[in-house]
Amino acid sequence: MTWITEPFTAAFLLRALIGGLLVAAVCGVVGTWVVLRGLAFLGEAMAHGMLPGVATAALLGLPPVAGAAVSAVVMTAGVSLVSRRGRLSHDTSIGLLFVGMLALGVIIVSSSRSFATDLTAILFGDILAIRPADLVGLAIALLVTVGVAVAFHRPFVALAFDRRVAQTMGLRPRLAHAMLVGLVTLAVVASYSAVGTLLVVALLLGPAVAAAHWARRIPLIMLLAAGFGGLAVLLGLLLSWYGDTAAGASIAACSILLATVSWGARALVGRLRRPIDRHLDHPDDHLTEPTHLESAPCTDSSDRPSDQAASARPTTGSPAPHAPRSLSAPSH
Repeated sequence: MTWITEPFTAAFLLRALIGGLLVAAVCGVVGTWVVLRGLAFLGEAMAHGMLPGVATAALLGLPPVAGAAVSAVVMTAGVSLVSRRGRLSHDTSIGLLFVGMLALGVIIVSSSRSFATDLTAILFGDILAIRPADLVGLAIALLVTVGVAVAFHRPFVALAFDRRVAQTMGLRPRLAHAMLVGLVTLAVVASYSAVGTLLVVALLLGPAVAAAHWARRIPLIMLLAAGFGGLAVLLGLLLSWYGDTAAGASIAACSILLATVSWGARALVGRLRRPIDRHLDHPDDHLTEPTHLESAPCTDSSDRPSDQAASARPTTGSPAPHAPRSLSAPSH
């Protein structure tokens, strides 16, 4: 096992591993909600929309994270404003702002001839160059992410189930959606320095998709997603060390590979369990009761499903709405 531990004797690779694990934890929590709510396009747009802010900060000699945060805030506010005040759908608003911000970033980059090397680091990250101060920032981002996820768990669940249900229960769906978009923004800004703006989406989606095949409860999916993300970081860094490949791209590729392997393994387990479940349902087909007993008429009118359904119908003349699923259900 020395081939696993030996590379991390180097201080820079050990910092990369710690930083990658922190990023995996942040993206595991946020990525679960991104997958459940179908916000993958928003996460990708946020990642690409940071380019003008990062490029401007780099040209002015400011911290790139500050520029990324400003761009992310502008992108979030723009999406909210256009989708709320305009007549465009939410994904159309995101697409327009995403292309506009990306084009602006390319214009800023192209205006400086000495920006080619820095652009590579912005797009694909440089996890091997993580500093101790970056680790502190990632740890703070993880604490904030977990705190918001715990505080808004019930509103997030209700919002994922039905926005009207959340409004009826007084869970303020607009605030919950804003906080969820804020978490996506925080995850993208905090993670971009490690894996870059183009590859952060892989850590948001890949581990969460892999975890969703093996769990139903949301907290368990988050834990598994963080675990899959951490495994992708470890494998990606080892691949980068021994294969002399880009570390950020290797981590992103491993996260997608884990999602694919998880899907295949889950499908295989389902196929293997099908014959066993069928045998447990019908252990001895020759001992089943005669067919005429199974189709015997019901003599008690109260046992008829149609009578029970008729008695359960409301008498007001309007169909009863579907009752919302309890937020304490096992899947939450």
